Amino acid sequence: MADNLPSEFDVVVIGTGLPESIIAAACARSGQRVLHVDSRNYYGGNWASFSFSGLLSWIKENQQNTDIKDECEDWRKLILENEEVISLNKKDKTIQHVEAFCFDDQDAAEDVEEAGALARLPAYGASVAEEVAEEPEKECSPLESAVPGAENLESEKATSVDPASAAEGNVTEINAESESSHDSASGESTLESGKTEAALSEISAQEPKKITYSQIVREGRRFNIDLVSKLLYSRGLLIELLIKSNVSRYAEFKNATRILAFREGKVEQVPCSRADVFNSRQLAMVEKRMLMKFLTFCLEYEQHPDEYQDYKNSTFAQFLKTRKLTPSLQHFILHSIAMVSEKDCNTLEGLQATRKFLQCLGRYGNTPFLFPLYGQGEIPQCFCRMCAVFGGIYCLRHSVQCLVVDKESGRCKAVVDHFGQRISANYFIVEDSYLSESVCENVCYRQLSRAVLITDQSVLKTDSEQQVSILMVPPVDLGQPAVCVIELCSSTMTCMKDTYLVHLTCPSTKTAREDLEPVVQKLFSLNAETEKETEDEVLEKPRVLWALYFNMRDSSGIDRNSYSGLPSNVYVCSGPDSALGNDCAVKQAETIFQEMFPTEEFCPAPPNPEDIIYDEDEIASEETGFNNSPETKPESSLQESSSRGSSTAVKEHIEE
Repeated sequence: MADNLPSEFDVVVIGTGLPESIIAAACARSGQRVLHVDSRNYYGGNWASFSFSGLLSWIKENQQNTDIKDECEDWRKLILENEEVISLNKKDKTIQHVEAFCFDDQDAAEDVEEAGALARLPAYGASVAEEVAEEPEKECSPLESAVPGAENLESEKATSVDPASAAEGNVTEINAESESSHDSASGESTLESGKTEAALSEISAQEPKKITYSQIVREGRRFNIDLVSKLLYSRGLLIELLIKSNVSRYAEFKNATRILAFREGKVEQVPCSRADVFNSRQLAMVEKRMLMKFLTFCLEYEQHPDEYQDYKNSTFAQFLKTRKLTPSLQHFILHSIAMVSEKDCNTLEGLQATRKFLQCLGRYGNTPFLFPLYGQGEIPQCFCRMCAVFGGIYCLRHSVQCLVVDKESGRCKAVVDHFGQRISANYFIVEDSYLSESVCENVCYRQLSRAVLITDQSVLKTDSEQQVSILMVPPVDLGQPAVCVIELCSSTMTCMKDTYLVHLTCPSTKTAREDLEPVVQKLFSLNAETEKETEDEVLEKPRVLWALYFNMRDSSGIDRNSYSGLPSNVYVCSGPDSALGNDCAVKQAETIFQEMFPTEEFCPAPPNPEDIIYDEDEIASEETGFNNSPETKPESSLQESSSRGSSTAVKEHIEE
């Protein structure tokens, strides 16, 4: 039970976001005793992924302003005279201006059973896999969809979605009422000639299937909706860390298939690789040569300083104008390759971003980006699992009342949890959202504007429906930031069949809805019923079925000295930043780990079980056949989980 924890650890980590999870894994791997707790009932914090009904519960929770009272009123009795406390927040205040909109009949979904609601939680000590097996129709708790154990993740994936069955199995059966006409047509078409098949497929391609809100609710467990939208650069720090530490065995990845651009009111595909450039029909032959010449220069720009020295203080956009590039090429490079701000990015930053993009091309596919199947929330869980394999202890729904600080030394000695238990440690890692207002009174936070859409079509329809696309939309108005749009298909295991999950992100200037709705209106149709007058335009645009807007705190890049009265052995981890990749989280985790343990290697690869040397007693017991203790082979569970087929190494099994 969580209230019978050991009283001493080497490291206590509060919060299960990506940087905290990486640090916990690194500490456990180096032999430290790690306690990893989170007051939430799911892993990941603001990096988490939810089923649809789980997200609805998250929305309701963040729209309520109720404060959480202390469960243990007399915990202050544990504080000695020579000690003082730093109280921690009981409620997450990093999410604001949460607004959700349904563009279908919500009343029809009132009697529809919602799978995966946050309110239903398994009993302590109960096996998640057993609960799923015994009660397949019951609601799924976030513990079932986000738990570090390999077996638990497999049970979740087995009961939620399967790549092969997602297209033909449960989804078609559950949606039989709304798709009966399509199914009967496809059944009859097998008896028709090839021409009839082609005609029917053409009609079905032109007329997308009608998806209702009831279907979305019913299929809620097929959604894995990220709170933060990011992609992994194929040569970025996170991919390198996943490979180096062998944590990649716990996850699967899909290559982003295309990069799009929004220009002159239209969405078009951007040629990335050399083959794409020369096969492109959008560019004239002269433009193709111009583009290849410039991209070649960007790869080796440091060897030709004379060509950019005079423009160091200029913006990258101004530098591009001097390179004899056409306006369309300048647009592609600025917004779809470098993906930088037109006003705030200088020449060197633009060249570095372009080179990074080009260096990541071709490692795992035709674009530089990967996306984790089942959502970004899988990545923190992977590192949590590594920590657990090496002895880390995990407690969800376990809040911490305060940090206990020694007045003489100024160092933090312990924490007091909501059971009133005092737990001592040498180092403490705290997620920024847990710090009280008094500690953060001098901190100036930025905000992110986020939108999540469920749509019925892709923003750019092609022959293949299974596309993972990234699109940078230039600022709509002067002074507004560019908006990053990531569109995910059902093969990423983040949405149900015949729908797309679209994430929009930008630095905040106003509320999320005010920042992002103009872009949504440009790309999508919000209400087809009221736009019958422009029917042709409506048919071209995907229809939004459901939308969510919210602002999220961006605590990245904050100097440690900005926090008031923070002990030297307490380290603060930030939440998600506005960048497309995850480099900030990895750098922060490595920096904190090296400050705590400067002589230890950061997340080395786990040893091969065959190379582990056991002591003489264990060897003797093995020879006699009486040693059945799993503790003698700490790596066995790791090897078992990697051989079960649900997770693969990044190097070998990237799905293209």
